[in-house]
Amino acid sequence: MTFELPKLDYAYNALEPHIDARTMEIHLTKHHAAYIKNLNTAITGSNLEGKSIDSILSDISKAPVVVRNNGGGYYNHNLFWKVMSPIGGGKPTGDLADAINKTFGSFEIFKDEFSKAAATRFGSGWAWLVKTRNGLQVSSTPNQDNPLMDVTEIKGIPILGLDVWEHAYYLNYQNRRPDYIAAFWNIINWTEVASRFKS
Repeated sequence: MTFELPKLDYAYNALEPHIDARTMEIHLTKHHAAYIKNLNTAITGSNLEGKSIDSILSDISKAPVVVRNNGGGYYNHNLFWKVMSPIGGGKPTGDLADAINKTFGSFEIFKDEFSKAAATRFGSGWAWLVKTRNGLQVSSTPNQDNPLMDVTEIKGIPILGLDVWEHAYYLNYQNRRPDYIAAFWNIINWTEVASRFKS
């Protein structure tokens, strides 16, 4: 199995003004593409070749660091592109909304908790909404780690992720990460997140 760069479901400029076209283009064609190239190189000829990305990440503690970094980068960005939409924003509905309200008390409390996880992640990393055996949880991970990995504190299935590496926002927001986080809420594809929650 050779991992490939996905095609976006929308144009580079479709998420403006929240995420600018140039950032989207560089993020996909340079950063994401590099993770994929490095991942494919790292697993070629190894016992990981031919395995699914979920299988690789679930046992990542036994893999080389290059696979952890680039495998995470591949998976995380695939999720990131899908959980954003030019017609996103608003609030979730249905079962996902019920689960968020039950777990956090309200959507607003969840939003604050998720935003805080993203804002306080030191250096590069991600904020997550995770489907765990015990229900929904918010977490953050360093670098390209994610909750599928057996090395993370909170383990489960990530259903919403926000990239807080500087390359995700610096052209437009510079050091204003909180502004970028606030903008993200306007483009979340809750239909996609709800689908991941149900699966």
